[in-house]
Amino acid sequence: MASFLQPSNQPDESGPTAAMKSSGFQTSLEVETIRELLAIMGPSGCGKSTLLDTLSGRLGSNARQAGEILINGRKQALAYGTSAYVTQDDTLVTTLTVREAVFYSAQLQLPDSMSMAEKMERAEITIREMGLQDAMNTRIGGWGDKGLSGGQKRRVSICIEILTHPKLIFLDEPTSGLDSAASYYVMRGIARLDHKDGLRRTVIASIHQPSSEVFRLFSNLCLLSSGKTVYFGPASAANEDLEQGSDDVIPTEEVIDTLVKSYISSEYWQQVQVKVAEICKEDFEALERGTMLDF
Repeated sequence: MASFLQPSNQPDESGPTAAMKSSGFQTSLEVETIRELLAIMGPSGCGKSTLLDTLSGRLGSNARQAGEILINGRKQALAYGTSAYVTQDDTLVTTLTVREAVFYSAQLQLPDSMSMAEKMERAEITIREMGLQDAMNTRIGGWGDKGLSGGQKRRVSICIEILTHPKLIFLDEPTSGLDSAASYYVMRGIARLDHKDGLRRTVIASIHQPSSEVFRLFSNLCLLSSGKTVYFGPASAANEDLEQGSDDVIPTEEVIDTLVKSYISSEYWQQVQVKVAEICKEDFEALERGTMLDF
């Protein structure tokens, strides 16, 4: 089956056949199957959001980029309805109920060829898919106005974005600010979407320090450090080498930390730091020249 999403470039000396670069940042990954849940992980500042924004076409025009992003093996723009992007911050109208928020969004997003009844049905099905059926008539709420919990609000945001049945979903830190239980329910709702409606989706989420329960929901892992790919492959295989000879299950945090530390101690990481310093110096000198010309 053709990959649904694939950043690609010409192979370099290190051998990756799929690459994407910006200032001091290079990574490679290939989502080989539709119906996949990919986690982008790594320390703060490693490039998780940069990679996610690049894949989704949200990176600023002033960023230097090289390489291609292929969809189904072809270079093409992400058309409306094909993909969805759920931001880290919930931007919801606090005075609306869950049903009202999702239904109003359905009226705006879904095509005119659908009747009002069909749009209402799509909205209610989506709400049930994310496990919010018991909160349909609850106001979203905000500061000083009690309403939904943080995890429920995040699921409402996801509902609004998946109304068009996108095949590619980007999630920026979907569990940020949530406790472990709320984080699990949010990600479990995403992981179960395929099983509930039969649609085949690819989900790519940047996520920071997930619990072991949340981590096990992901099928693949892309681990970054200093803008470089430390590991890309099955999430379940990331800790196999560490667990060999031990009957204990190693916590996710320890697995990620060990992989990152092994990369930081490598000669390749030192080369990356030198390259980043060179790029920063070039940018600073260019900025200085521009400032002098202004005078």
